[in-house]
Amino acid sequence: MTQQLTGIHHLTAITANAQENLRFYTQTLGLRLVKKTVNQDDTSAYHLFYADGLASPGTDLTFFDWPVGHERRGTHSVSRTGLRVASLATLEWWRDRLADFKVKAGEIRDVAGRATLDFEDGEGQRFRLTVDDAGAPARPWERSPVPAEHQIKGLGPITLSVPDIRNTEAVLVQVMNMKKTATYPNPDGAGDVHVFSMGEGGPAAELHVAVEPDLPAAHQGAGAVHHVAFRAPDEEALHGWTERLRGFRLPSSGEVERFYFRSLYFREPNGILFEIATDGPGFAVDEPMETLGESLSLPPFLEPRRAQIEARLKPLA
Repeated sequence: MTQQLTGIHHLTAITANAQENLRFYTQTLGLRLVKKTVNQDDTSAYHLFYADGLASPGTDLTFFDWPVGHERRGTHSVSRTGLRVASLATLEWWRDRLADFKVKAGEIRDVAGRATLDFEDGEGQRFRLTVDDAGAPARPWERSPVPAEHQIKGLGPITLSVPDIRNTEAVLVQVMNMKKTATYPNPDGAGDVHVFSMGEGGPAAELHVAVEPDLPAAHQGAGAVHHVAFRAPDEEALHGWTERLRGFRLPSSGEVERFYFRSLYFREPNGILFEIATDGPGFAVDEPMETLGESLSLPPFLEPRRAQIEARLKPLA
């Protein structure tokens, strides 16, 4: 049986203002803060995880809190993050809500055969709400300010910008076993966007690659995406991907224990950082599901340094 990724696992972006980030994603977007922890490679920075009511894989939007300037937009980057909603009526509800909150947003339009609505957070992080009226059921958060029927279902599709697709496509298809399933005109510029699907496909399992050779190279900062992660069901599947990358002589991090999941990192040919992550054990491994995100969580290998780590972090209300 051919090894398959099953969809988007999480997406990690960059903020320079953790307090405002927390306010926007929980109060405006209505997501649940499911884990308040630190960047395991830079413990002076928060790593905040927002997700659905049950912290399901495929719903995690996460942020590193770094004191950096704004990103320089361009190619060689993840250029837009998709968020799925249940219906056109929900998309219309979000159009009105974003206007009420004075959030920078576009108009509802068709992109690749689906109704969508683009918007940005205060740091310029770019999103696209996309109607997904099939797929996995929503798992709403009961304490969200957004009504259950209008809550964000999860991630996807994710859009990359590359100047040349040839080597990227080879990795996506030949190494990562994605299928090229569609092409459509770039709604934000010249050229085409190529759709690659994982597993059973659908918006939760799509990577859209825009070919934009006339753009400058992006430079990461606040408002940028750091990396995108794809789903592997378990550690056995991750071991298989580790061996597969080795067989293709594609450099990788090797497997990394993140406690909440296990990961494997590598860069595709245009330099965009990819991660393959296991679905489990999940965020309830060290705190009750009912109180996720309410206190600072540290994996066991950082727990002995808790006092030192907490002393360097800004309090979050």
